[in-house]
Amino acid sequence: MPIRKRLLAYPLSVLFYFVYALLLCIFHPIQWLALKLGGYQAHKKVVDVLNACLVYSLRILGTRVTFINKHQFNPKEPHIIVSNHQSTHEIPPLGWFFRELHPKFIAKKELGKGIPSVSFNLKYGGSALIDRKDARQSLSAIGFFAKYIEENRRAGIIFPEGTRSRDGKPKRFSENGLKILTKFSRSSVIIPVTINNSWKLWEYGQFPMNIGIEMTIETHEPIRVADHSFEELFQKIETNVKSKIHQ
Repeated sequence: MPIRKRLLAYPLSVLFYFVYALLLCIFHPIQWLALKLGGYQAHKKVVDVLNACLVYSLRILGTRVTFINKHQFNPKEPHIIVSNHQSTHEIPPLGWFFRELHPKFIAKKELGKGIPSVSFNLKYGGSALIDRKDARQSLSAIGFFAKYIEENRRAGIIFPEGTRSRDGKPKRFSENGLKILTKFSRSSVIIPVTINNSWKLWEYGQFPMNIGIEMTIETHEPIRVADHSFEELFQKIETNVKSKIHQ
């Protein structure tokens, strides 16, 4: 990072992390109250507002997040959103931009505790927490999650790469999670998604963060699970997602 840019990045990163942490702490008790007093719908509205605030907090760093979508999605149908993965800072935008579909995540179990707002939402908002060291538990949790999105008409978000790409280059897609999702949610519509430049926020490390990044989240043509074999689905999804990744 050039010296002048770094000098600006330090104070902006401090401010961003302060605002980000403050938002998580403020919304944690609000989520709890909303869930206890108003149930799922009230809790979801609070999470939507939190995601919006987190997305706009990136502007402190001069970061812009653009959602590119030319397709119509029916919130009365279950969906499976399949995306490449570059950083944790793409999570709030995905939650915000797909809010009408009630997005839920498949996340590692470590995120289910200790993080204000985030852990509470993952545990009580309908997401799936998996143990990467326990294949049986992971597959079972994803199967239960698939039935949940099928029955409740939610959107399950999965990152087939497993871990984030630190340089933006796509990794090999794993079949296991997606295979279970499509097996137990046959009426789902798959939305392939390509994310670009999210990784650049941590290009030079988590502190200071990079500034002036243009992050994009782009959808591809939806694919109905029931219309294809899994092999056809998997190949089409991976090809579509990776075709728009900038390298």
